[in-house]
Amino acid sequence: MAPSTIGAIGVLALFTMLFLRVPVWIALTLVGFVGNSIMSGVTPTFALAGTVPFDVGSAYTLSVLPLFILMGEVASVTGLSSDLFKAARVILAGARGGLAVGAIAASACFGAVCGSSVATAATMTRIALPEMRAAGYHPSLAAGALAAGGSIGILVPPSIILVIYAAIAEQSVPRLFAACLIPGLLLTAFYMTVAVLFANLRKDYAPMSQSVPLRERIAAMKGPWQFLVVFLVTIGGIYAGIFSPTEAASVGAAGVILLGALARRLTLAGLMHSIENTVAVCGMLFVIVFGANLFSFFIVQTQLPILLANGAQELHLSGLMVMVLIIIAYIVFGCFLEAIGMLLITIPVFLPLVKQFGYDPVWFGIVFVIVVEVGLIHPPMGLNLFVIQAHAPDMKLTDIYRGIVPFLFAPLVLIILMFWFPQLALWLPKLFYG
Repeated sequence: MAPSTIGAIGVLALFTMLFLRVPVWIALTLVGFVGNSIMSGVTPTFALAGTVPFDVGSAYTLSVLPLFILMGEVASVTGLSSDLFKAARVILAGARGGLAVGAIAASACFGAVCGSSVATAATMTRIALPEMRAAGYHPSLAAGALAAGGSIGILVPPSIILVIYAAIAEQSVPRLFAACLIPGLLLTAFYMTVAVLFANLRKDYAPMSQSVPLRERIAAMKGPWQFLVVFLVTIGGIYAGIFSPTEAASVGAAGVILLGALARRLTLAGLMHSIENTVAVCGMLFVIVFGANLFSFFIVQTQLPILLANGAQELHLSGLMVMVLIIIAYIVFGCFLEAIGMLLITIPVFLPLVKQFGYDPVWFGIVFVIVVEVGLIHPPMGLNLFVIQAHAPDMKLTDIYRGIVPFLFAPLVLIILMFWFPQLALWLPKLFYG
């Protein structure tokens, strides 16, 4: 049997198991182990399986993950997210849909500390949803704004998924963090625009809020000063070349803990809870990465990416058409795959194809994250939608679906702009790092 055929069978088996709800790490490990055993033999595969955990666990690129996750956990416990929403609520008071816009702005800012979309959506739902309900917001607009705002967490730095992409694709984390900044700001602005249009087209969905004096708006900007300090020191330090990503994450995690302790917002129990959550999340991530490495070795041996590239050339497909097909595939995968699983399964297959057609892997990493965001919020299986319902069980799923549909246009518009103007992602990396 040809290696490419074995590879195709392996990929089909993997997606079959995922469709049957087999955990991602088990599916990746099983297909990778069996596939490598067929291609190389059982003894070399056991040797590979024995060294992969050490190689992954000792990888310097991935050492940033536990630190950024801890920083996000502590920021949530100390109420940083609450400060962000309160400030946004006051600043945007008096505008129809102001609370929805404020929730999106606060989500983007909190994502810049947290780095996780699911955590951002869960945190902001707990904080912002009760206030939007009290103000008379329709469940559809409230859920749509929270789901969309939560998805920004993986696009703005420090994005956990971009760190993992950097390790798999062998790219620079600082370059990826620089590349995602402008698209992240644009997507935040697009989501805010959708929220304003939604609120003004359906005025019964968002009552007008009472305006506040300019003095109070200015005073509200002082509320989230801790966020500004943490962001400027960590992400600003990376951009300025003062810190490596791991050093910045260390400083950020220590800084959030110190600020929380000084403000008497962080108790010993809260710190231990944050550490426990960090260990649990990192354990899950690293086990999935172990399996992904086995699967990646298998895919390389089968030369499946080369077969796909040759097939595209024989069909006379342009690079743009190949990219459109990849994006459609990712949107479909988003129906039943979570973001990190999608990354680890598809990047070993698609990235060589993308490179062969001349696309920059840093640019593709940002496009990939934007498409993954669509998967997080599009019906029927968008993970952020179920996170919101888990925190608001009385909210109908149909209302959540209805509310997110207008927001889906924002990332699609951004993807089109990324193709027309690749410098949206590539200008800052070139400016900062040459």
